[in-house]
Amino acid sequence: MIPLYSTKQIREIDEYAIKELKIPRIVLMENASLQIYNHTIDKIATSFNKVGFICGKGNNGGDGFAAARHFYNNGFEVVVIYIASPEELSGDALTNFNILKNIAQTDSLINLKKFNSTQDLKILQTCDVIFDALLGSGAKGELTNPYSSIIKKINEINCYKVAIDIPTGLNSDTGYTKEAFKANLTITLAEFKKGLFIGNSPDFTGEIVKGEIGISHSAFEKFEIDDYLIEPEDAFVSLPDKRKTVHKYSAGKVFTIAGSGNYPGAAALTSQAALKAGAGASILAFPVSIKNIIHSKLVEVVVQGYDDHGTEHLNLDNLKELEERIDWADVIAIGPGLGRDNSTQAAVVGVIRNRTKQKIVLDADALFAISKKKYKELNLEGLVLTPHHAEFANLLGIKTEELQKDLLKFGKIFTKETGAYLVLKGAPTIIFTPEGDALINSSGNSGLAKFGTGDVLTGVLAGLISQHYDIEQAIIAGVYLHSLTADILAHDFTEYCYTAEDILMNLHRGFQFLRKSFA
Repeated sequence: MIPLYSTKQIREIDEYAIKELKIPRIVLMENASLQIYNHTIDKIATSFNKVGFICGKGNNGGDGFAAARHFYNNGFEVVVIYIASPEELSGDALTNFNILKNIAQTDSLINLKKFNSTQDLKILQTCDVIFDALLGSGAKGELTNPYSSIIKKINEINCYKVAIDIPTGLNSDTGYTKEAFKANLTITLAEFKKGLFIGNSPDFTGEIVKGEIGISHSAFEKFEIDDYLIEPEDAFVSLPDKRKTVHKYSAGKVFTIAGSGNYPGAAALTSQAALKAGAGASILAFPVSIKNIIHSKLVEVVVQGYDDHGTEHLNLDNLKELEERIDWADVIAIGPGLGRDNSTQAAVVGVIRNRTKQKIVLDADALFAISKKKYKELNLEGLVLTPHHAEFANLLGIKTEELQKDLLKFGKIFTKETGAYLVLKGAPTIIFTPEGDALINSSGNSGLAKFGTGDVLTGVLAGLISQHYDIEQAIIAGVYLHSLTADILAHDFTEYCYTAEDILMNLHRGFQFLRKSFA
């Protein structure tokens, strides 16, 4: 896994390098600027001739001034618009500005221009590439003018855009923003910042690469890291072993309690996905009054219809009828398509309260049953909860917007408090462990935002957990496989045209990709 760092940690490492290792700050800035040049050349396949920089007054602006010089040295025409007057610049940013100023006085290939109004940005429309060197990772809060008006205007320009360290406007710790520079490429310096991979950062970062600035990785080992980016190999090593002597009941037993009159398809997707993920036995409990619909959708899954007395949903008195199967199961998957009738919610709470050895995956309507902080009355230790943002906010009794301002904080507080595992679905999906670690999924695409995809994920997780002694590893494998399969389908059909059933029927391709890549 790739460790992710906070702004505070990055700042401490910078100070360590300067004060303890005696690396002059200007050397770090020069290393950064060379990385900016080299990564840009590597990533842009087509030829280009003219680049533009918009530079602030801090070290981020200094990185921009220095990088502009390297493009000039390699024959590019360069436009640099600077926000602060020279009197407001200091240190290494001022040094690199003065170098550019001296060059500009003798060579017209560099156009150095002071920003006075957004009209000054028109010259950037002639550039092939624009670099954002306005505000670095230390900036917090919403953008104010002139930065807000500058970012709006630059985002309207149709060209390739590169963010230096982090897109201006994006919070490097939370990934939250209402407005930010929209980059095609982000060259983050020293180490990966956690905010580049969470919140609504995917709308602004583009491709993310790391620029080494001359600080050894060993310098970062002093930090206790609890935020990580999942890599494909992590998913591969997390797959459960398949013994040659395994039989269907030792390969994992999943009991799914799902579906209602309005949502029969969810039950079918979840119970089938458990088998597709390798479980040996999958049994689905559903209201008997919708048996004709369910039977038409399932072949391999064993079904158990319970007497719903014509209500078409789960009732509290059905638990006695399901008791034997609940005791039989290694994993219970409950929630997809259940509905939100009061008696259904009471039944969900009953399953949680009465559990013995079984692991439980709670999704969808089962989460509603313990929302508005009702979960505090229950023992959730070891359970797996799979909400999307709105469901998790409802669980906590807060507004979704408040949650999205700091996903990591709320997720870690919840899992430490409850001892549960949290799979917070979104772009990206984040796995929170009871120990307080956050594992960020690096695969997936916008095509996952469709009915049914979460039901498939619930089944995949239940199927893998039923085969695994380690819940965390099963979740890592399941979340990554589900999203990886979606990426494969997006390549085949675009992000618009695949469905939850397509993911279900193509899970084997995700498994095959991991095996071919790492076995």
